[in-house]
Parts: sequence; C-alpha cells; structure tokens
Amino acid sequence: MFEKVNPMHPDKIADRISGAIVDLAYKEKENPKIAVEVLLGHEDCHVIIETDCKLNKKEIEKAIKRIAGDVIADIKIVEQDIHLSKNQKGKIRCGDNGIFKGVPTSDEEKKLSLIANEIYSNYPYDGKYILDEDKLIICQSNVSAEVLKSIYPNAIINPLGDWTGGYNVDTGATNRKLGSDMGRAVTGGGLHGKDLSKADVSVNIYAYLKAQETGEIYELSCAIGDETIDGKPYSDIVEIAREYINNTGGFEKFAEWGLIR
Repeated sequence: MFEKVNPMHPDKIADRISGAIVDLAYKEKENPKIAVEVLLGHEDCHVIIETDCKLNKKEIEKAIKRIAGDVIADIKIVEQDIHLSKNQKGKIRCGDNGIFKGVPTSDEEKKLSLIANEIYSNYPYDGKYILDEDKLIICQSNVSAEVLKSIYPNAIINPLGDWTGGYNVDTGATNRKLGSDMGRAVTGGGLHGKDLSKADVSVNIYAYLKAQETGEIYELSCAIGDETIDGKPYSDIVEIAREYINNTGGFEKFAEWGLIR
C-alpha cells in the first residue's frame, strides 16, 4: 500500500521552494548551515530561514515565484542558533539526533511511481495516487476522468468528480508528504529544506542507498555531535549524500519526488 503525490501538489511545491533556497545557500558556501520552512496557500507564501549564509531576499523571491507563480512572498531570515553552530566547528559532525530506516523499494512503490510520472508528464497539475495491491486510485486535477479512464480502465478516478487543485484549494507545507517521499522508510525528521550536515538529509539518504544495495532493511540511530555513524566518519556520509543530491540535480529537483522517484 503506497501513496504518491506529484511535484505540483501544494506540499511538494513547498518542498521544492525549500529545496531551491537550500540550493542558493550551496551556491554561496561549500558547507552552509540552513533550515527552511515554507507555508503556502491562497496567494501567500511564508518562509522562515535559519542560516549562517547571507542570502539575497530578491533571489529567494525570484525562486518562489518561479516555482509557485504570482504569490506574495513573506520571507524571514534569522541566524542559526549559536549553540547549534558550535556543533560543527572544526569538523563536520552529526547535526541532530535521529533514528533512520532504509527500506528496499518495493515493486508496488516502483509501479505507482511510474504511473505518477507518466500521468504528470502529460498533465503537470496537482495530483495524488494510491496503489493497494490491485486497487489503483487516481486523483488528478485539470483533466477529465473520462480521459484517464481510457488509459487506466480499472482505476478509481476522481471519485468526487473533476477538480482544479493547487494551493488556492489546499495549503502546502514543507515535509508534509514524507510517505510519498520515503514509503515504508518514514521515521522522524523530514528530508527537505535542510543542508547536508543535518542527519535527516544525509543519514536518510545513506540508509536508503544501503537498503537498495543489500536488499534488506537498514536501521541506524545517531546523536547530535556524533563524528561516526555505522562505522564511517560522518563527513563521509555527508559526501555520499552530496553526490546523490548532485546526481539528482540539486535540492529542488530532489524535492520533486523524494527518494522514491
């Protein structure tokens, strides 16, 4: 049983904005410290950023409007807490407590991700999808149920009728669709709007990759300040995650579909 949302779902728009702002931080520094939260809806976009970077509000607003359209951008930037910043002085250490679970991607998750990508490639509007064994549920905005029924004749499609979707119908918030991003691997913290020092990003990616490699569930825990995890220097885990993010196309691109793409 798995639910997937596409990149135009309001929550994913919020994730993508968060990712775009993190990308801006990485343009300024090799190892920035940043955490971003976005709340989006009804023509307003509220953003709170904690960072050690000197970000340009005009560049942030430009990114917001490129992703979300003509919204009013309310942007607040504050410095990272001094105690947290000391955690990373001199060496890259684990940026937070956490438990993490990498899970091999199931055939069901792969199948639904393929369906979601196929629909989105033709109809790039708000949509979400569920696969529960043989039961496929498609809720896709801005396309008639008749059209989708001709492609997926056995699916349950838009049970309440056609709809428009978007952030003027439903609000969006960062990290609210982790089930879509991670499937059965969801534990605590969120993937998006954070730099690579944060375990929620790097250790989740590392555990995910180990699970795909071994074919088994891979569980880890860590404490803020840890210098090693799973017998590896934390800096090595950060570099593994950096390579994965770079290969994906950056934090904004990563936010579009999460780990299960």
